[in-house]
Amino acid sequence: MLFRAAVLTGLAALALAGCTTPSAKTPNATPEEIAAVTYRHDGPPAITLYTMINNRNDAGAHSSMMINAPSQRVVFDPAGSVRAKYLVESDDVLYGITPRIEQFYERAHARKTYRVRIQRIEVSPEVAEQALRTVQGYGAVSSAQCTVATSGVLSSLPGFESIHQTWFPVKLADQLAGMPGVSERVLREEDNDDKAVAIAAFETANQPSQ
Repeated sequence: MLFRAAVLTGLAALALAGCTTPSAKTPNATPEEIAAVTYRHDGPPAITLYTMINNRNDAGAHSSMMINAPSQRVVFDPAGSVRAKYLVESDDVLYGITPRIEQFYERAHARKTYRVRIQRIEVSPEVAEQALRTVQGYGAVSSAQCTVATSGVLSSLPGFESIHQTWFPVKLADQLAGMPGVSERVLREEDNDDKAVAIAAFETANQPSQ
């Protein structure tokens, strides 16, 4: 009974915070569409954890992660709501994460009511590729389970044995902060509270030329 109550409490908190699947989910991209946007970043292999935090009450709202593997860079955005016409996505994995897309993703979450805690840790090429394979095989994530999914992926990786699966974004971020080699920054902006405004602006700016 105690476990069930804790699970229900976690679901309610995350649902209120906004860790929910978009109401109009876009169809999965085809393998050809994914291959066409594959992006390899020349930086070292790394994992970046994003934690979206409510500025009014410091409650965690969402967890996601960027994986810079030697083969390509992706964002695992479980049950996420940043989806745009020109983003290539399949089962909550966003592909083609160029520096421009990375900046858009971060800034779409940061607004006057939310800040983004961004933690980066370098890993071996093998661990980065394992993380990539894991998120690609995870499948679409149900509403309110963003941090369960993200922490589950991290805890399965070599070197991340200190990470325990959790429902709560800030608890996951605090766990990662205890690992050696983690760098951290916080992104704050004063944009409109509705992230759909940022997404619409991105779509307009990326209209294909006629």
